[in-house]
Amino acid sequence: MTRFLLLALLAASSTAGAVVIRADVDDAKYRIPASGFPALVDMPGEGHGVLIAPQWAITAAHTLPGNAALKQVAINGVSRDVERVVRHPGYKTLPKELLDQAMASGEATLIVVFLASSDDIALIKLKQPVTDIAPVALYRQGDEAGRIVSIVGKGATGTGALGHDPAGPNRTELRRADNTVTSAYDRWLCYVFDEPPAALPLEGMLGNGDSGGPVLVQVDGRPSLAGLASWKVVQGHVVTARPGRYGQTACNVRISHYVGWIEQVIAEQPGEDR
Repeated sequence: MTRFLLLALLAASSTAGAVVIRADVDDAKYRIPASGFPALVDMPGEGHGVLIAPQWAITAAHTLPGNAALKQVAINGVSRDVERVVRHPGYKTLPKELLDQAMASGEATLIVVFLASSDDIALIKLKQPVTDIAPVALYRQGDEAGRIVSIVGKGATGTGALGHDPAGPNRTELRRADNTVTSAYDRWLCYVFDEPPAALPLEGMLGNGDSGGPVLVQVDGRPSLAGLASWKVVQGHVVTARPGRYGQTACNVRISHYVGWIEQVIAEQPGEDR
């Protein structure tokens, strides 16, 4: 069967994001209050980011508006004005002809190759520092493989048995789930949505609508940011495949790979949007 990567910038397809849950576990066990992760950033419409410094948030670059300026984001339910946005210089916008080809043929191997070669990361500088929420520390070690991580988001939901409706809705309730990193190399760290009984007690998978959301590792009892939701591999035809089923793989921006770039941008003097 054809494999297809789902990315939030693909308006005609599905987006990477929130939490699809085990079919045999009550959804209530996955839901958390906003206080469970107040550093979560809500991008306009859909998509997420994470507060990593009082005046800086981080997200997947493909969650940003194409040609329009990003004016506001919400953090802990409060709108925050944006001063500037810095996309990684290695970020690439998916060519329309490549997407059209995949939609027509149902086969998207070239999209896989393209997305895997892109630096899907961006920083957002806020006009005013956030003083009511503690930023999340960056995970700097390169030992993510084999670690249990938590994913947090408000996007589309469903169960691993059926996946979720690719047509949405892509904003739902805040959920948190766990998974085990199966691979971590260069730009990406990835995990697989295992089917019970091999799954973790609260195993989950990205759904549509929350690209840029956090992948968290616990360090000394506190969450550190190891990754950002970016894309996933789905079995089946591009148009008809259901995202979020057991056996699918999610790949996330690997923060440890980008720590140097992040710190360099934050340390620079303010300049024009890039």
